[in-house]
Amino acid sequence: MLFSSILESSTTTRTQIIMGTYITISVQEQDKKFIQDAFDIFNDIDRSISSYNQASPIYKLNKEKTAFINNYAYEALLLSENYYEKTDGYFDITIGSITKDLYRFGEKQRIPHAKELENASVNFKGLVFTEHKASLEEKIKVDLGGMGKGFAVDKVSDFFKTKNVQNAVIAASGDIRCFNTCPIDIQNPYEEGVLLSFRTIKKDTGVTTSGNYNRYVESTKNNHLINPKSKLSQEKFISITLISNLPSSDLDAYATAASVMPIKKAYEFLNELNLAYVILQSDGELRMSDNLSSFVELI
Repeated sequence: MLFSSILESSTTTRTQIIMGTYITISVQEQDKKFIQDAFDIFNDIDRSISSYNQASPIYKLNKEKTAFINNYAYEALLLSENYYEKTDGYFDITIGSITKDLYRFGEKQRIPHAKELENASVNFKGLVFTEHKASLEEKIKVDLGGMGKGFAVDKVSDFFKTKNVQNAVIAASGDIRCFNTCPIDIQNPYEEGVLLSFRTIKKDTGVTTSGNYNRYVESTKNNHLINPKSKLSQEKFISITLISNLPSSDLDAYATAASVMPIKKAYEFLNELNLAYVILQSDGELRMSDNLSSFVELI
């Protein structure tokens, strides 16, 4: 979870609850007329890719196993297919059969039995889609939570650029886009206070954090970051923060995938990408990439 702000006095900041979280947008005073349009984009995306919103084609897909999809849903599924391939299957949106049906995160949460997890269907190949329609095999459900907020941040960022907005911060829980340089605090997942503070030094920088931030059932051992191969909650990392000029959707998906990889594979995967990272491991070790100073300055 991250916090950010533009420091100039001529800044307008507004917050709304959308996509199940706090969405905060900061722009310079002359651009405040675009803020509501930005929130409308977040709402449109929520209605397009949410597995909770009953108006969403993804909700209908999970329920009826077939649904007509709109442009946002199609693009999100297409990106997810790419992430699945690029992460060797560690990013798999068909973990919905576990997150939605078994743990029921965000609803009437519970801890599933080992046999239930063993029998859960997780199979990206069981999802078939075209530009206008998608279908699922029985027992499979889709959960786009691993990239959805980053995807929405990108769409708002694209909109601001068409309006020639020069200075903005778009924050959707753990996904932030800084048009200019901005200060960032990485919240400590388990304690009051800050894990690390820094300032981005490049324009148009995305910062994404994935971790056990209050999304677990009873204990952190039952967290929302599910390894699609083992069908179990991850236990190697507490928090993964990625910083880059890559799209926020990419950062969101890669942070999700790295969180559930074996430790060695996670670092090998991240080191091949054009990004920096700050990682708090479950053993308490805080690791920062060698190229961190190319993206941020510590404060």
